[in-house]
Parts: sequence; structure tokens; C-alpha cells
Amino acid sequence: MMDLKVMNSVLAELEEEKGIPRAKVIEAIEAALATAYKKEYAKKGQIIHAHLDLDSGKTEFSQVKTIVDENTVRFVDEDEPDFAEATSGKEDQQFDDAGNPIEPLPRYNPEQHILLADAKFIKRDATVGDELVFPLEMKDDYGRIAAQTAKQVIIQKIREAEKVSVVAEYGARQGSIVSGTVQRMERGNIYVDLGRATGILPYDEQIPGERYRQGERIRALLYQVEESPRGIYLRLSRAHKDFLKKLFEMEAPEAAHGTVIFKEIAREAGSRSKVAVASTDPHVDPVGSLVGQRGVRVSTVTSELGGEKIDIIEWNEDNKAFIEEALSPARILEVKMDEAEHKATVRVAEDQQSLAIGRGGQNVRLAAKLTGWRIDIQSIEGESVAQANEQGEVKDELASN
Repeated sequence: MMDLKVMNSVLAELEEEKGIPRAKVIEAIEAALATAYKKEYAKKGQIIHAHLDLDSGKTEFSQVKTIVDENTVRFVDEDEPDFAEATSGKEDQQFDDAGNPIEPLPRYNPEQHILLADAKFIKRDATVGDELVFPLEMKDDYGRIAAQTAKQVIIQKIREAEKVSVVAEYGARQGSIVSGTVQRMERGNIYVDLGRATGILPYDEQIPGERYRQGERIRALLYQVEESPRGIYLRLSRAHKDFLKKLFEMEAPEAAHGTVIFKEIAREAGSRSKVAVASTDPHVDPVGSLVGQRGVRVSTVTSELGGEKIDIIEWNEDNKAFIEEALSPARILEVKMDEAEHKATVRVAEDQQSLAIGRGGQNVRLAAKLTGWRIDIQSIEGESVAQANEQGEVKDELASN
């Protein structure tokens, strides 16, 4: 007999703290007890079930047999090999009209099966395929090995249930910002304690130049929840463009409610980003909503990103106007569009070259990624000074800031 107070206390704690349903834990305990009983007392092949009565604390064991007849099983001598061995030779193998091998009926096992005729003595309306349950003798002393087996199975089942619970919880939060504490740093990766699980912030998903200490608080985008045989991997990112988007949604109610829409984001984490936004309400300024009064909203986001510069521009259906805005702060004189090659040739004054191109070609590179167009920057004399494709790759750069 089990201590009901202890049992109920454990069940309540697991349900409250780990989010594991009470029924799952009871199922795990019953499976463990059945396994222990079968190992100690049952005959080979027996199907054993256990039922834990939480009102009395007693455990009842039973053997389950399936009702069969001569059409559902085959009867063989004890010394005959199993059907897998019996059909291993080509001469014994039978095939149907389509040429597919016919699997023989399962072998009759008195520990798992009961004949229909015998079952009807026990249950009048018994039919083939039904199961009959036979109570087994109560055993109080399972022994040291049985107790250890039960304990191991219980732990395993609880881990499985907790794993399902964690996947469900964090799966629902995928794509949102989570916060945690830096647990450890290993080979450039940062492991973050998120409470019920540990997240990993890979080196290439970190903002260049940022450094963290053990125990320090950190926020990141939960961009992938991955379940594998080795465990659950919660992959985090601070370099993902959606991290920038979610930070703005936390600061700007217009973005959180969907009035301001993020059309595109081009980001070089820790350095500079360009954000194209639009508004579903003509009375709402999308750029002003993200910038905030006196720039307080964009400053908060910039501070979280380690000083990353953020250019916020209004999205435009007119590709020419959109490219001009994307190349800000440079002033553009002319934009020629080549639809066939998906290329835009942009002419700028000589004193605007460095602004249009940006340091290391960053401005034109981000503009090309933001708009999805190849951009060719030319000086007013017509000389090509920089080219960037829609992937942000800069070629033939002759001038930089």
C-alpha cells in the first residue's frame, strides 16, 4: 500500500511546477509497477496491466488475453520454429494473386490468447478480438530489483511527459522574445537558462562585439524549437531580423496591434539596419510611430542592440521612390529602372557618393537587400562607383565613406 498523502503531494507538485498532468504521472507509475511485477512474478509472454487506486492506495494487477479462433491464429507444436523462421525459405513462402508475400497468422500463445469457446464460459457475449481481464494475486514485496525497475520507468515516463509539456509551451512561444540568465559559455555558444528549459544562442546568431557574463540577464528571439532523441533544443538569436521587429512591437503599440506593418527588414546585426514600414490607417504615420516622441522608441531598441543604427523608411509601391528612400540619407538625383535585368541605376551628385555607398558599401548593400533590386550607383558625370545586388553583395566599389 502506498502513502496517499505523499503520492498526492508529489502529483500536485509535478502538475503545478512542471506542468505534467496528473493522469500522465499515474499512467507512468502503473506502467512501472506492471513492468516490475512482470519481471518478478509473471510468465514469459504474459501481458500485465496495473491499476493504482488513489482512494485506497492499493495496486491491482491483471493479465490481459485476446479472444481468438482458428481463423485468427495458427496452432503449432511447441518445438516448431517461429513463423518468421518458418517462412524464411523460398519454398515455404506463400504469395497472393498479386505476387505479394502472405504473412502467416500469429502463433497461438496461451499466455496471450484465449479461444472463443473457452471465453464464452466466462463471458456469454464474447467475440473474437475482444480482451478478457484476469485478476492476478496481489504481491506486496516486489524486491530490490523490482523497486529499482519501477523507479527507472517512472523517471523515464515523467521525463517524456515533461518533454511533451516543454515542447508545447515553447512551441507556442516560437517567434517571440524570451528572456533568461546566462548559464555558461562553451565554444562560442551561450547557454541560457529560460526556466523550464535551456536555450542555446549560437555564435553566428549573436551580435558581434557583445559580451556576456555568467548570471547576466539576456533577451533573444526564440526562432526554433527542435526536438531530437538527445533532447529539446531551443535555438535563440539576437542577430535575426525578426528580433528587431519584435523589439519594435514591444515599444510601439501601433506595431503590436498591426496598424504599422513591417514590409521588409535588411539587417547587419550590431552595425546598421534598414526597416521599411507601412500603415493600414491613413491617420497613422508608420515612421513616426516607430521613432516615437523625441526618438525614445527607436533609442530603446538601439540600446538593446548595442548601439545598432536603424534607418526607418516608409514603404512605397513605386519602386523608384522606394529605392530613393532606401538610399537615405543620400540625396538622389535620378533613378533609372531596368525591369528586364531587375536593376536600378542611381545617379547622385559627387558630394553624395560616400553617403549613398556608405562605409564599406554598407548603405547601398542594405538598400539592395531591402528593395530586392540590383543597385548601380553612378556619379553625376556618369561614372559607376558601386554596384550591389539584391543579396547585398557589393562589387566594383570605388568610393567609400
